[in-house]
Amino acid sequence: MNESNRAYKDYVLNKKQKLLRTDKAPDPALFTSGSYAKRMKDRFKALLSLQDPVFIENELFIPTRTCTAAPDILTENDPKPEKKHERGWLSNVCPDYARAVKLGLGAIRDEIVLSAEKENDPEKKEYASVLCETIDAILDFAEKYRLAAIECGREDIAKVLEVVPRNGATTFREALQSFRIIHFCLWLEGDYHVTVGRFDQYMLPYLLSDMEKGILDYDSALETVENLFITFNKDSDLYIGLQMGDNGQSMMLGGRDLDGNDQYNILSEICLKASMNVKMIDPKINLRVDKNTPFDRYVLGSRLTATGMGFPQYSNDDIVIDGLTALGYAPEDAVNYTVAACWEFIIPGLGMDIPNVASLSFPACVNTVIRDHLDKCEDFASFLIMIDLEIKKRCEEIVNERSGLFCRPAPLMTVLMPECAAALRDVTLGNKYNNYGIHGVGVATAADSIAAVNALVFNGHLAPAELVKALDNDFNGYEELRTRILTKLPHMGNNDDSVDTYAVMLLDSFADALKPLRNDRGGIVRPGTGTALMYAKARDTGATADGRRAEDFLPTNYSPSLGVKLNGPLSIIASFTKPDLKKTINGGPLTLELAASAVNNEESIEKTALLVKKFIDLGGHQMQLNVVSREMLKAAQIEPEKYKNLVVRVWGWSGYFTELDKVYQDQILKRTEYTV
Repeated sequence: MNESNRAYKDYVLNKKQKLLRTDKAPDPALFTSGSYAKRMKDRFKALLSLQDPVFIENELFIPTRTCTAAPDILTENDPKPEKKHERGWLSNVCPDYARAVKLGLGAIRDEIVLSAEKENDPEKKEYASVLCETIDAILDFAEKYRLAAIECGREDIAKVLEVVPRNGATTFREALQSFRIIHFCLWLEGDYHVTVGRFDQYMLPYLLSDMEKGILDYDSALETVENLFITFNKDSDLYIGLQMGDNGQSMMLGGRDLDGNDQYNILSEICLKASMNVKMIDPKINLRVDKNTPFDRYVLGSRLTATGMGFPQYSNDDIVIDGLTALGYAPEDAVNYTVAACWEFIIPGLGMDIPNVASLSFPACVNTVIRDHLDKCEDFASFLIMIDLEIKKRCEEIVNERSGLFCRPAPLMTVLMPECAAALRDVTLGNKYNNYGIHGVGVATAADSIAAVNALVFNGHLAPAELVKALDNDFNGYEELRTRILTKLPHMGNNDDSVDTYAVMLLDSFADALKPLRNDRGGIVRPGTGTALMYAKARDTGATADGRRAEDFLPTNYSPSLGVKLNGPLSIIASFTKPDLKKTINGGPLTLELAASAVNNEESIEKTALLVKKFIDLGGHQMQLNVVSREMLKAAQIEPEKYKNLVVRVWGWSGYFTELDKVYQDQILKRTEYTV
């Protein structure tokens, strides 16, 4: 990284941009009357008008957020939404950046005007006005910045703003600037967990053109991307999320096209290296791979892993594309998949999926059957049937409970979704894909619990009532039983079919339960293998038959239970690739923690690359690796001021360890370190 980028990074990392923030706040009276769509537009215009043009030394891409106040459009007089997803704002979608950068917002505005002229519906004409005013506000904002750039001597920025975002980009820098303004404005609108999409695909033509003309070479292109990556972190503390870092700025690299051609390119490599050099929590890097991926690409990815950022997260095209196609996604859309904020698979420009609408706890299902039905089960097969029925029951309840979800309109996101913009229909009312996704939580804990019931009750002498009593007492007074479960019985992650088969059963049951269900938006419901924050809420489940106490965490995402003895990462991979993961393709990675010593030289980096390749070749769907030092994490809890830049992978995102709530810090400490 050159000196100017290093100085820019230090500025942002030390949060000096906060000094540029003002106490300006919009008057809520400006946007608390009229239709909700009009209110959203008026709110956006008010917020944008209060952003002061500021220029940070060494930055190439504006803007920086100066007005941080953001009152809601809803007032106490408005009816309170009975049901809403999370906060009721649009989230976890990816716009069509490629089209906006190529055409420019001015051309998209012209298309909206033409669509409105063909309409006889007054409401659609009114909504077209909302969309056009939203675009106009952005163009006015860019012009204000351009004039300010001239005044302060930033002619380079002013020259770029003469073209974008009104017109289509013609250079790499113009394309990146157009993207930055659009991405910034989406967050300002109130949309959150706005993903970056397939950045190396839609930005590649501009880079190649500049390189062909001699405007950029490899090194200068790398420096430009590094500067943009630093920019992602300027305002991230203002983005909606549970923790610093949980903001969903996920970038997808690589992948194949409809004909099976590898789309990894020079910009893909530059982005991996830029992330490696910048070492900041945004953007969050994802890499698409498959059985034909060259080994050196895994090596480069493992070098990025060695930085401790928790990047890249790998996605397997062999599994994901077929899985999405089987769920009804058109092949040309399935091959264009990216990820939402964490790991859920979505389609840029066409998706209005809610991929994290709820969670199904497998351990809770097993616990319910143990308590309510185990004493009535004549044999083990009957016990498994009751678990299957419990999963189906809970899936139906979840889908029924999630009908009628409220979401505030999103005019700017609609502008960037071609089908919605052409139809003058707010994206929150539906896009091409309107599916739900449900996380499947704690499959290893549930599988281990089933194995324990089989061994102790059906092939042992433990009475069902006695097992329930042990669970009710959190194993207090049953320490010998708990020790036997933890040390003598099989656990998923050791390549043992006597327990792994139950994970296969659980995931198949989950997929079968959701297959016939439809949400109230006409979409399907996708099963997945992620957990999000649910692992920290495991105490609601109570103690489980695998020996887990009520206060203990569930495993993160698609991973072995915490605290059990395992043979190592290769055995874990063997266990966790036995299910047909095409059936549970909402997303949710196998998450492994590697000791820092496991990636501290070239030989160990290549071993890590082989580990990832093995997972992909065996049919794994998604994988993330976290390089940790238990000693360093403990020291950071004691003296956080000395470790403010320590980064860890939390669940689907990376964040600064010392800024996490202690519950998340403790869970990371509980995860097992593996060596390769």
